[in-house]
Amino acid sequence: MNIFRTIILTSFTVLLFTIGGYSQGPTASKVGVINTNSFGDAKGGITKYIAALNALNKEFAPAQTELESLVKRLNDISKEIETLRNQAASGTVPVNQKAGQAKVDEAEKLQRDLSFKQEDAKARFEKRQRVVLAPVMEEIANALEDYAKQNGYAIIFDVAKDQAGLLIMIGDDKVEITKAFISYYNARSGAVPAK
Repeated sequence: MNIFRTIILTSFTVLLFTIGGYSQGPTASKVGVINTNSFGDAKGGITKYIAALNALNKEFAPAQTELESLVKRLNDISKEIETLRNQAASGTVPVNQKAGQAKVDEAEKLQRDLSFKQEDAKARFEKRQRVVLAPVMEEIANALEDYAKQNGYAIIFDVAKDQAGLLIMIGDDKVEITKAFISYYNARSGAVPAK
């Protein structure tokens, strides 16, 4: 029911802007579609945004490496425990119950440590992400607003934010403005696009 209402509202909005455009003559307002997920594309995205993402990822590379190391260690211990359980079940190889329990205890402690470190790293990353990316995102939003005004767009839909799947990327450059905006922004900020 909500999707149906959203479709009607979207259709009405597009129709409203289209009708408004016809009544205004040559200064008609346009509707555009953009995909903000493309901003982070290494080859054709917004270079300032990509640089901020890369800096953030570099900053958290040691934490990522530590977490990957802990996951590998936990997987190794889990395999050892599985081997000990299989040996105990087959009865062909004597198994030291005390050593087996020590491995289980080690795995449980490692799992707790891993969970804590993952949550801590996630919280620190999200906090730094807001600090590092917020100014760039605000600048991009302002540039998009300027771009829309300069090019006569009354509304720009973001396909990346379309959870209901109502918008479809259209290959028409008159409607789909992602590449044009990225070029506009990179030129405006003096950044050289990645190749």
